[in-house]
Amino acid sequence: MARTQSKDYPEIRENILRSAAKLFAEKGFSTATIVDLANACQSSRGALYHYFDSKEEILGKIVGEHVSTMLTELQAVGELRLNPEENLRAIARGIMELNAANKAEQIVLLNDWNQLDQPLKTEIGAAQRKIISIVKDALARLDASHRMTPKFATSYAMSLLGSLNYTYVWYDPEGPVTPQEYADQVIDVFLSGFLQHDGE
Repeated sequence: MARTQSKDYPEIRENILRSAAKLFAEKGFSTATIVDLANACQSSRGALYHYFDSKEEILGKIVGEHVSTMLTELQAVGELRLNPEENLRAIARGIMELNAANKAEQIVLLNDWNQLDQPLKTEIGAAQRKIISIVKDALARLDASHRMTPKFATSYAMSLLGSLNYTYVWYDPEGPVTPQEYADQVIDVFLSGFLQHDGE
C-alpha cells in the first residue's frame, strides 16, 4: 500500500535525511541506532518508518542523492559551453560549493560507502564514474602536453577530485576563504603543474 503523504512530506523527509547525515557523520552509520536517529530527527521510530523502511534506506538516499546532485550540477556546467579553463574552474567551484554546503553528506559518502548493498553500490558507482569522466574530459580539453594518456588520465582526475572532496577534514566554509576561492586556488596550483611542459 502506498504511503499517504502530508503537505509537509517533502520538508520532513529532507529534515530526516539532513539530520541522519549529521548523525552518521559524527557517529558512523554502523554505530548509530534507530533510537539515535529518532532523537536526532526529534521524531519517533514509528514516524521515521513512515518515510523510510530502514536505516539502510536512509543511508542509501543520503549517498545517492548527494552523488546525483553533484552529477546533475556538473552536467549543467557542460551545457554552458565555456572555454576549457573556465569549464574546469566551474566544475571545481560546483564540487566545492556542494561539498561545503553538504559536509555531513560528503563524510557519509566517503566513510560509509561500504555499508551500501551491492545493487545500490553499482548504481551510485555508475554516477561517480560519470563525474570522473566529466573531470577527465575537462582536463583533456586543456591537455596541450598530451599527459591525459590512458595510463594517467584517471590518476590526474582523481588527484584533482581528491583536493576538493577531502576538504571536510580541515576546511571551514565560514572561514576567510570562500568555497569558490578555494576551488580557484586548487585549479591555479593544479594547472601550474599540469600545463608545465616537460623540460621547462
